[in-house]
Amino acid sequence: MILIDLSHTSHTRARTGVQKVSRSLFLALSGSQDQEVCAVTWDPYSQAWRALLPFESEALSDETTGTHRGARWPMSWKIRGQIARWTNRSAPSIPPASRLIVPEIFSAEIAAKLPLLSRQIRGPRVALFHDAIALKLPELTPTKTVARFPSYLRELLAFDGIAAVSEDSRNAIVEWWRWLGVPHTPEVTTIPLAVDAPKADPVLGRNTRFPVVLCVGTLEGRKNHLALLDACETLWTQGHRFELRLIGMAHPETGKTALQRVHALQNTGRPLRYDGPADEKTLSAAYHECAFTVYPSRMEGFGLPVLESLSYGKPCICSAQGALGEASRDGGCLALPSVDSASLASAIAWLLANPEQYLRLSFAARERTQKSWATYACDLLAWMDSLKMRSLSTG
Repeated sequence: MILIDLSHTSHTRARTGVQKVSRSLFLALSGSQDQEVCAVTWDPYSQAWRALLPFESEALSDETTGTHRGARWPMSWKIRGQIARWTNRSAPSIPPASRLIVPEIFSAEIAAKLPLLSRQIRGPRVALFHDAIALKLPELTPTKTVARFPSYLRELLAFDGIAAVSEDSRNAIVEWWRWLGVPHTPEVTTIPLAVDAPKADPVLGRNTRFPVVLCVGTLEGRKNHLALLDACETLWTQGHRFELRLIGMAHPETGKTALQRVHALQNTGRPLRYDGPADEKTLSAAYHECAFTVYPSRMEGFGLPVLESLSYGKPCICSAQGALGEASRDGGCLALPSVDSASLASAIAWLLANPEQYLRLSFAARERTQKSWATYACDLLAWMDSLKMRSLSTG
């Protein structure tokens, strides 16, 4: 039996990168006939770890979408959990398990309770590590995340292994622990993420008046939407004819300025469509419809939208640095040394004006072999089987 902690993902409809990874990994594990998996959550109202209830399992569906990142609990379950605690009723028991996987970036409250769960595990305990952006770009990261992050990195020391989503992320956490002088750390390996999406032949401007340039990702500071919007405004002013389509929720702290800029451009009549968060069906249709995608982010732990775009045969303009450089190096991308507005404008104009080069990138995108989530789950479990259990202390 494998336990997977989905304390946050089971209580939000958000489709951020971490939530997509958590849901996709759980569904892949659940679909395996060789493994039993049980998703669990820390219940802050009954003060116990337990298996997910039906309303929590619904949040793991591919079709879920929402506008809020935060965890939300129905009032009835808040009351029920508190009554259970007051009356000393125990929560439903968790089955004995041989492995524990924590794919989320867990909170301080979850960190304090993980030892209670870990003591029930007979085998290795592994956490996924997504990125160290809070350390590298604190000025573009929510203030609470920046304040929390050093403690989170120390709490990861309690695991038997850390599966980083990219070499860039692996190097970041290893270097941070080395800088702290931690003598004994978990084994850290790189297992790149996966993507499950249908292949599709690229069709420029399908069902649209103009070619559609798609950008998928949360509107937040480090995603660099302001530079993309400035680039597109420059091109529109120069007479280039295309529509920019944005998909993703806006972060209330670091995405506010970009959202205001979106509305300002729309008010001037620019061909700019902002959909907000979208479910998987809408996202798939958007990839089918677009000519190519732009992912202007300055820094990522992995960059799922890049591989999603390529899996649909759509070229992607993105950074050549860090994890995005890793994602783009096997073809299909126009990878830029810098993702400032001038560089983005030049790249978009070049793809729009050079159909032969566009088709060359499209062909390279279609030729890439993408790892499925089922394969990712197998790779993760195979690596876990090689680990030795460590002490429950945090080093």
